Amino acid sequence: MRKRIVAGNWKMNLNNSDAQALFESLNSNKIVSSAEVVIAPPSLYLSEFASKKGQQICLAAQNCSDNDNGAYTGEVSASMLYSIGVKYCLVGHSERRQYQNESDVLLKQKVNVLLKNKVVPIFCCGESLDKRKSGDFFQVIQAQIENSLFHLTDSEIKEVVIAYEPIWAIGTGLTASSDQAQEIHAFIRALLVEKYSLQTAEEISILYGGSCKASNAKELFMNRDVDGGLIGGAALDLDSFLAIIESF
Repeated sequence: MRKRIVAGNWKMNLNNSDAQALFESLNSNKIVSSAEVVIAPPSLYLSEFASKKGQQICLAAQNCSDNDNGAYTGEVSASMLYSIGVKYCLVGHSERRQYQNESDVLLKQKVNVLLKNKVVPIFCCGESLDKRKSGDFFQVIQAQIENSLFHLTDSEIKEVVIAYEPIWAIGTGLTASSDQAQEIHAFIRALLVEKYSLQTAEEISILYGGSCKASNAKELFMNRDVDGGLIGGAALDLDSFLAIIESF
């Protein structure tokens, strides 16, 4: 049975005192949900958060280097993340694809180095508004997944979480309808069935990311192939994030 996950991506937000307060509030709440709760704070908070006792929240990094270690100033390696207890790492978020020009080849290497170091990649894929309007979105998503993930073995791909994030619905207030989300999630799972097997595809969690909020989370999560959410802005508000978590 595949895992249900609600992951909050804090992006480049919150100063230290605000970050500490939000984390402590999340960690002290008795969360009633069948989903695993994950947060991806800015990297400088990861070590301290990982050291907290009574942890009920898993940690994710927002990025990692594609290199094992070495003279790469400013980078953080997958082995460093693993060494402090970070379980997940985002790979290929649309903002990094856009602003850091991250290619499918680079993302493939990041997936490799994360798996080598026992950190679970949350691989992000999705289409722009132009591609959605032109009807080319299936091809875009298929190419992203094939180019960065389909070199993996059956056992390796089972260690990957996929997050579908329609770029046109990130920070815009627009949201894919429940039917649109299910359509793409089912398409992604069908790609996995074709490449691997039905059994393998049924073990891989596919998350929805794109203006998911408390008001629409339950409807989105009711879809057969939507296994949770990668939450942006709503993850910065305690009540909103808890409501999304408890939608399961």
